[in-house]
Amino acid sequence: MQAAVLRKVPGELEIEDLTVDALGPHELLVRTAHAGLCHSDLHFIDGVWAIDPPLVMGHEGAGIVEAVGPDVSYVRPGDHVVTCVSAFCGQCRQCLSGRPHLCESRESVLARPAPALRDRDGGAVRPFGSLGTFAAEMLVHEHAVAKIRDDMPLDIAALIGCAVTTGVGAVVRTAAVEPGSAVAVVGCGGIGLAAIQGARLIGASPVIAVDIAADKLARARVVGATHTVNARDIDAVEAVRELTGGGVDYSFEAIGTKHTAEQCFAMLGRHGTATVIGMVPADVKLEISGAALFGQEQKIQGSMMGSNRFRLDMPWYCDLYLDGRLKLDEMITAHRPLAEINEGYDVMRRGEGARTVIDFPL
Repeated sequence: MQAAVLRKVPGELEIEDLTVDALGPHELLVRTAHAGLCHSDLHFIDGVWAIDPPLVMGHEGAGIVEAVGPDVSYVRPGDHVVTCVSAFCGQCRQCLSGRPHLCESRESVLARPAPALRDRDGGAVRPFGSLGTFAAEMLVHEHAVAKIRDDMPLDIAALIGCAVTTGVGAVVRTAAVEPGSAVAVVGCGGIGLAAIQGARLIGASPVIAVDIAADKLARARVVGATHTVNARDIDAVEAVRELTGGGVDYSFEAIGTKHTAEQCFAMLGRHGTATVIGMVPADVKLEISGAALFGQEQKIQGSMMGSNRFRLDMPWYCDLYLDGRLKLDEMITAHRPLAEINEGYDVMRRGEGARTVIDFPL
């Protein structure tokens, strides 16, 4: 089967033919239908975050179960599924406390005696996030997929695997935004657009979108932003504070830089909470006001994959989409074949568009 493999860092993805190992206990073979291009993968491809190649990249995808291994009880061949990097054990303290996205035993659950993938020379190739959605087939653990309804379009469902779960989840799960709250979202790519929609769904007002690209701000309006701020033209912090009469109740950073994370904190009003969704590089230190942090009871926190309970959340997001309450078609700016995956990431590097979806033949 064909797959997009990262051989060196930084580098480009190479289309190769790989073989898939036999299924072990609790494992599935999924025929990939669609995979979304997420900025998280690009961080690793470009060497912003360290990773050891070779790997099949990709972690946002949807497909159809082709086969199941021993002891699989959750799905059967023919089921439609969405993948998620938040595989869980169901037994550790975090899982039992309702936080399976922070599972302490994930690696032991996903461990297997032989490589899942091999190249033509017999060399092992790892699937990124134990998924590797940039491949025609995925060998995954049953605890890394959510079963969805058959009438959900799979290209739309692919977005739920990361962008929607991360963005909407940051609002409704991590921050638990209250109706009527003032919200700002910095960064209007796929995850930012999903966060804007989460704020709209929860009844926040105003919902302020911040970006430096006019086309992204226009798209943010379509999915639910009530106001937009072009940070290329004006001081975003001052603009948000002026729009809200002193700052927002909740802000969300959906890019992953020191500057934007600090901006999100500076946009807060009294008792406000800033949630950093983007992958700020590990060696970056944030500088925030101690007076605001303590004197005004402000908070800053991270959000890992939207604090998801993905087997509950993903079917719900499908229902919301099919009911017309989640605008996901509007988040897709391009469809491409696997052969054009590097061109898709070049578009992302230029800061253009929202979500590109890779289409696989079924």
